[in-house]
Amino acid sequence: MAKKTENENKKNTKRLFWGSFFPMVILIIGACTCLYLISMFIIKQAVRLQISLLQEQVTSKVVSMVYPDVLSVENLVNVAPSVSEPEMMKSVLDVVAKSGKGNDVYFASVTPLSKGGLFVDRLNWVPPKDWEPSGRVWFQAAMNEPNHNGVYTDPYIDQITGNLCVTYSKAALNSKGEVIGVAGVDIILSSLDDIIESISSDADTIKGERYILDSRGNYMTNPDVSKISTVNYFKEKMGNDTDVAATLGSVPIFTVTDTIYYGVSKIGDTPWYVVMSGSMAKLTSDFKRTVFIIEIIMFAFGFIFSVLNLLSIRKMRESEKQLGVKLYEETQNLVVSTKETAATSQDQSAAVKEIVATMEDSNALSENISTKIKDVSKIAQKTSNDVIEGVASIAKNVEQLHAIYEANQNTINGMKDLNDKIESIWDIVTLINSVADQTKIIAFNAELEATSAGEAGKKFRIVANEIRRLSDGIIDSIHEIKEKITEIQHSSDSLILASESGTEKITSGYETAKELGTKFDSIKSSSEITASSAEDITGIIQQQTIASEQILIALKQISAGIENFTVATDNISSSAENLRIMSETLNKKNQSDEKNTDKKSKDRS
Repeated sequence: MAKKTENENKKNTKRLFWGSFFPMVILIIGACTCLYLISMFIIKQAVRLQISLLQEQVTSKVVSMVYPDVLSVENLVNVAPSVSEPEMMKSVLDVVAKSGKGNDVYFASVTPLSKGGLFVDRLNWVPPKDWEPSGRVWFQAAMNEPNHNGVYTDPYIDQITGNLCVTYSKAALNSKGEVIGVAGVDIILSSLDDIIESISSDADTIKGERYILDSRGNYMTNPDVSKISTVNYFKEKMGNDTDVAATLGSVPIFTVTDTIYYGVSKIGDTPWYVVMSGSMAKLTSDFKRTVFIIEIIMFAFGFIFSVLNLLSIRKMRESEKQLGVKLYEETQNLVVSTKETAATSQDQSAAVKEIVATMEDSNALSENISTKIKDVSKIAQKTSNDVIEGVASIAKNVEQLHAIYEANQNTINGMKDLNDKIESIWDIVTLINSVADQTKIIAFNAELEATSAGEAGKKFRIVANEIRRLSDGIIDSIHEIKEKITEIQHSSDSLILASESGTEKITSGYETAKELGTKFDSIKSSSEITASSAEDITGIIQQQTIASEQILIALKQISAGIENFTVATDNISSSAENLRIMSETLNKKNQSDEKNTDKKSKDRS
């Protein structure tokens, strides 16, 4: 039995070890794979960028080497039509060539040398007697160019220097558009080799093949000189069925795979191309080695971690035994507490049921009060509306009394104004009366003077007599006017006294109406407050009813929850009892394992 237990423990230990080690292995493999893929992508992008930079360096150096000499040829072609003497042409050629890189610049006329033609060379080379420039490749290439643009020849061996070179030549035209000669400059191919070598020595990251090709894909630079201008790069590297024209037509080309890198680009305005290629294995070997070392380190780390995990699990099992004893004791306490909680829950459930019954009665009473308050609120609202109508009628009466008061006051003011005007009439009448008296005296004196005048004043006496009679009539009329004015004054005074008495009565009625309006306003405010209070009480009762209903619902939920809690407590009590039994069993098993271990130790001893 002890041996069986020991074997079982060993199997469990192995399962634990491999169960923790295998996930770690899978994680390490996945992480290393992701690291490898991401790093390879970064390396490919870096190689692609490095190829582009290197080709730009080659292009820049080739252009800076070739273009000054090309410019010298262009300047010489432009000046040649205006120069006819050989010595002058030689001087012009020397001046123009100073802007170049020191390569051999020359000019040959269309007229053959045997017929007095011209050939000028910067190196002062004297051609043999039977030598004609028209038989040279650069001369024929310039003459055959339909638009008379500059052309580059294929590589050839220079007759003067014996160097492998390429010539840039261009036809010179006179004012009539006729070709008068050809200017050219030799570009030594070894200088292109020097550029390739300098780029190669500067770039340590990418070590591969670098060549300059012509427009047909043939080598212009190659360590093997025999391949220059005779071997096609694309056919040599990719096979004879390669479409060179289509390949060069799709430049720039940048291709980077897991095994090779390859790039082709054009060099400025020249018909040349720079190509770079090589093996990616040389670039990625160090990286792959590093990834492999990382994987080994991570595998070792995983193994160590699994061993530590196994030791931790063993330690945990030892603590499980102590935990089992504590669990058994705590479970017994839990069983006792659970039973007490169940009893308390039953008591609480009964109490809550009594509260629910009481709240149901209270809820019914609240609904009855709410109905009564609603009736009171309706009556208060009707009373408030009637009071509002009464207040409006009183306000209207007050306004009418005020209007009568103002009209009567205006009448009194008008009468007073009329009395003032009558007083002013008195003054006028008095003045007229005085004027009439004076006129009468003047007429009397005039009549006396007319009488003393005799026959001459007879007519004047008649006029004076008429004036005196007129004055007497005016005085009589004024006397009557005075009597009428006196009567008007007496009537006006009586009317003013009566109006003032009416005004006092109107004022008294107006004040009484205002006091009545004030009292009705107070009644209106009280009615409105009563109606508003009744509505507020109705709202409060309704809210209280709703709150009571919610409390009732909550109490019912609490009652149901307590019942559920009681059931759950019973279940917990049962579970606690089962847990106590399980803890007791576990404790017994641990004690049995310890006894078996002690027995096994005694058997071995």
